[in-house]
Amino acid sequence: MTGLARTLAHLGRLVGFDTRNPPRAIDSAGIFAYLRDQLTPFGLHCDTVDLGDGCVYLLAIRGAPQLLINVHVDTVPTDPAWQADPHQLVVTDERAIGLGACDIKGAAACLLTALEHTTGPAALLFSSDEEAGSSRCIRNFLVHHRFPHVLVAEPTQCAAVLEHRGIGTATIDFTGIGGHASAARALRDSAVHEAVRWSARALDHASANIERGDGPLRGLRLNLGSIEGGLKANMIAATARIRLGLRPPPELPPGAALAELVALTDPTRSQFTPGFLAPPLPASGPAALTHARTQARQLAESLSLPIAAPVDFWTEAALFSESGATALVYGPGDIAQAHTAGEWVRLSELIKATDAYHRILATA
Repeated sequence: MTGLARTLAHLGRLVGFDTRNPPRAIDSAGIFAYLRDQLTPFGLHCDTVDLGDGCVYLLAIRGAPQLLINVHVDTVPTDPAWQADPHQLVVTDERAIGLGACDIKGAAACLLTALEHTTGPAALLFSSDEEAGSSRCIRNFLVHHRFPHVLVAEPTQCAAVLEHRGIGTATIDFTGIGGHASAARALRDSAVHEAVRWSARALDHASANIERGDGPLRGLRLNLGSIEGGLKANMIAATARIRLGLRPPPELPPGAALAELVALTDPTRSQFTPGFLAPPLPASGPAALTHARTQARQLAESLSLPIAAPVDFWTEAALFSESGATALVYGPGDIAQAHTAGEWVRLSELIKATDAYHRILATA
């Protein structure tokens, strides 16, 4: 069986496991049992930790490695526009199509194939809650383990990403005074109307800061992910809720960026609850940023990886960086395909990533 055929066989099995998050119906069996079965024959000691609520991680170690490779095995929920079974891998002349094939079970499959022909030191960390927006697995892992160098296998089209934005999420609960919608006070008292007014201010704020900051990651990225509220068209809404996410420029801490949005609310009509906050990559302050960038570039060069431009999306590489590791992001797939219906990864990139992981593991 060729290397690509072996990778696709692994990918078909990995895609077949339902690891959607939510509903977070993930435990130490299923996909983790498959991973253990594939890893142990090649001399890796596997330690599985189940934190509950779908948060599971598996650390596989052989020898005394200095580099950790991290892959998350959970996926987002299925987009309603899927036209086929998302858990049945479909392979065409150029693509492997399936839920998680790009983000990031394709990388996991490449690693499993690469391991089959190496005997040197290796450390692989598979986690299951990256898509939950909490990163409990990585945060717990870092309490107990440290590696000086970390590669996080998110989709980067097989080039090393050394910098990306931080992230912040929040929920805003708006209150109103319910009643019959025929009342003139509906314009003022509806919680939905208050949510819409705040949304307009927030979007204007993001637009006004579209070029804020310096360097390639300028500007504030804001997404109002969901807006809920009210019961019927003839009732004034007593409650409404907005869930949002933002990606500020690296020099603006996510908490400070959220505080600017809080300032746009009416505190008598809303409650702002911060959610997931995490730093950019690298997670160094301004004084140490140049040194951190140099270290990441040196790591990429030592691994013979081409270097890509900074990216807007966030990865858990930032958490490893925050812990003191030199971290970068490298994996097959294009982030533009992540979280989409008909998600896919190019076969050529699976080949390239498998070769790169094999080279890294063979020389670690």
